[in-house]
Amino acid sequence: MSQNTPTHTPAGGLDQLVRIAAAQPLSPACDHFYFLRHGQTGRNALRIFQAVDEPLSELGLQQAAHAAELLAGEPIRTIVCSDARRAFDTAHTVGAALRLTPTAQAELRERNFGALIGTSSANIDWACEPEGGETLTQFVARKRAALDAALKQPAPVLVVAHGGTLYALAALLGVPIDVTVLGNAQPLRFSCSGPTWAITPLLRHVDGASALA
Repeated sequence: MSQNTPTHTPAGGLDQLVRIAAAQPLSPACDHFYFLRHGQTGRNALRIFQAVDEPLSELGLQQAAHAAELLAGEPIRTIVCSDARRAFDTAHTVGAALRLTPTAQAELRERNFGALIGTSSANIDWACEPEGGETLTQFVARKRAALDAALKQPAPVLVVAHGGTLYALAALLGVPIDVTVLGNAQPLRFSCSGPTWAITPLLRHVDGASALA
């Protein structure tokens, strides 16, 4: 697969995620912040549900370093990240460039897909209720609380987490999301004008990775 060929299959259940999020939206006190999905992993490339200890691939390490270069000129004061290895390592690569120490939070982990971990995520249905995992309602509630806490830190904040976090974050802010912002290690700037939030990629790049963390 070419690294320059985008691959994305629309995920089922996203309409339900949006409805759940809209019932109690997120209202950050800040007017802008940054988001970074972790770099690619081996199971990302294979589109397989991952455990928390999945490491970055060689490409993922390169992506994290490139994201660090893009973010080095931004006025970021705080980095908050998922404690899953792939997000933690991405955040620390960026943190080294910004001379900031990331704060890891378990609550920012990807959705717990329970018994589905290790199986194909190619036809993911976010509305599923996996055995031993989180329901969609539980996941959105966890993300709302975690993101609210992260965005109360000294601003501007950079959140380093997962594809599922990005879906939830966009839904909680009422922002439409598309494939152009879903790439691994694609730095994003969220900003608001009045009540309306928008997403701006710092550099558009698509690496062929799946849209799932």
